[in-house]
Amino acid sequence: MIRTLAVTTDYAVIHDLPLEELSAPTIRWYWVDFYNPDEKEALNLKNHFHFHPLTIEDCFHFMQRPKVDHYQDVHFFVMHAIDPKTLDAEEVDMYLGSNYIVTFHLHESREIEDAWARVSQQESLRNQGQIHAAYLVLDNLVDQYFPSVYQIEDLLDDMENKMNAEAIDALMNQVFEIRSQLLKLRRTIVPMRDLLYRIISSDRIEQVREHLVFFTDIHDHLLKLSEMVDSNREITADIRDSYISLNSNRMNTIMKTLTVITTIFMPLTFIAGLYGMNFAYMPELEWHWGYFAILAIMLGIGIGMFAWFQKKGWFK
Repeated sequence: MIRTLAVTTDYAVIHDLPLEELSAPTIRWYWVDFYNPDEKEALNLKNHFHFHPLTIEDCFHFMQRPKVDHYQDVHFFVMHAIDPKTLDAEEVDMYLGSNYIVTFHLHESREIEDAWARVSQQESLRNQGQIHAAYLVLDNLVDQYFPSVYQIEDLLDDMENKMNAEAIDALMNQVFEIRSQLLKLRRTIVPMRDLLYRIISSDRIEQVREHLVFFTDIHDHLLKLSEMVDSNREITADIRDSYISLNSNRMNTIMKTLTVITTIFMPLTFIAGLYGMNFAYMPELEWHWGYFAILAIMLGIGIGMFAWFQKKGWFK
């Protein structure tokens, strides 16, 4: 599907003009949106706009890293949206020219829909030209990262409040799932942060110079998001380390208990083994009270060692 939005010299809006009429003198600037185009529609990127073949190839070869490429008077942007359900990245491409922007996306984009509606309805936004429309698209893409990050942050806060020795085993699967989600977010947010840094640091896009404060604001948002993601990853690492420490402590307690029990039974096993030898002459075997005496000795040794270990605090 292809749709067009044209802003005339008197800042009126005309929708769905044919591509051939967008170059009319009465058109101040225009926006063309390609949404999952078929082969015939996609040919307009080459035949009508004459975009560089590499950029057209990038549009159809999912998934490119966020970037900006400069081709004479056209700047090509690869940006990422986030699916709020899966947190998977979805590519959104944009061409920025001297009097137009062209957006290209294979998935439905609420961010582009919102920017399109705002430009259509607000004359103050149309007055600022195609660069401000490009800013709106970028800003919407970045703003929709926040709900996912905030949701994970709230979940981690709730987990920390509920975390105890009994509940931590049940929480660990959730912790590892959250770490996987944070990794997905980081793979999107950090490249987008680098992209915005290139945009505001480059002198190649002259239009950005006039709207630098807007693009710098997006970069600040991405810095905040990347710090939040890294902070949340550290929290999950702390929870994981606490789990490992707790398990180690449990294992040490169990091993200490087993060691104490084994140590108590060692002399008893020695005595039982000694009198289990098949020698012909063992005086105690002929003694009438020998069996009961040995049992009493073994019991005394066991109770004595237990009391001694308990006094030393080995059972704590």
